[in-house]
Amino acid sequence: MASDHRAQWKGFIKFGEVTFGVALYTAASTSERISFNTINKATGNRVNRVFIDSETEDPVPKEKQTKGFEIDNGQYIIIDPEEVAATIPESNKTLEVEAFIPCSDVDDVYFDKPYYLTPDKMGGDAFAALRDGMKKSNVAAIARTVLFRRMRTVLIRPHGKGLIATTLNYDYEVRSSKKAFEEMPKIKIEGEMLDLAKHIISTKKGEFDPATFDDRYEAALADLVKAKIEGKALPKPKKVEVSKPNDLLAALRESAGMIKAAADKPKRTAANVNAGTGRQRAARGTASKTSSARSAPHRKAS
Repeated sequence: MASDHRAQWKGFIKFGEVTFGVALYTAASTSERISFNTINKATGNRVNRVFIDSETEDPVPKEKQTKGFEIDNGQYIIIDPEEVAATIPESNKTLEVEAFIPCSDVDDVYFDKPYYLTPDKMGGDAFAALRDGMKKSNVAAIARTVLFRRMRTVLIRPHGKGLIATTLNYDYEVRSSKKAFEEMPKIKIEGEMLDLAKHIISTKKGEFDPATFDDRYEAALADLVKAKIEGKALPKPKKVEVSKPNDLLAALRESAGMIKAAADKPKRTAANVNAGTGRQRAARGTASKTSSARSAPHRKAS
């Protein structure tokens, strides 16, 4: 890992009787996002956060603040920070592998935060053995340890030349999908509507490339800040047109290119119809005259 990145955690991985040192680095960061300060509109000055006693309304300095658990309305048990620290499990700084599982076994709704795992100077061979062994077996490792003052379950997977460790949410932290979807009506789509949806999906197939994804929100914020600095007109949001249920089939047809294809065909207008009729009459008249001319020499003289 580059020297300008600081390890978030250093410890060991143990699988079977093999133990080797590793370092944990943040894989995703929000430090590049645009951030705002809270400003007093009247003065233009930055606002500082101050904690106020809910009853006396007096400011409470940091050294007089502590933790508390509400047992009744407005009644709290005081919890000292040292008491909280005492409840944290002892850590030997070891990610001990409990099991190897198929990579597809873990629903990604349990994924929390990703971290890169790299070996220390002495653990390169053991690290590579674990990485390549998991690649060949197409498995991931489940391990547990204390990370950032909490006991965490971690999913470890091969990733490029190294490993990626993703902390997992506990089961009680993940909300039930059944409850989330319980009010959804039972709708079965079939026939032309389903065929059109499948057709549109087939024409939009691609590959995952995160480099092509722009953070439009950050770009919009940057444009907003620039416009304010330069005194220009502020960008206006585009109105989103939502497809109505009655127009859904038409929207699907248009998405599939059917409406455009129909529109590109020559339209049968009244003028075209009349012109075609005139041409047909003229053609019939010409044919009649030609037929008469051919039959004239065979007529008997009176």
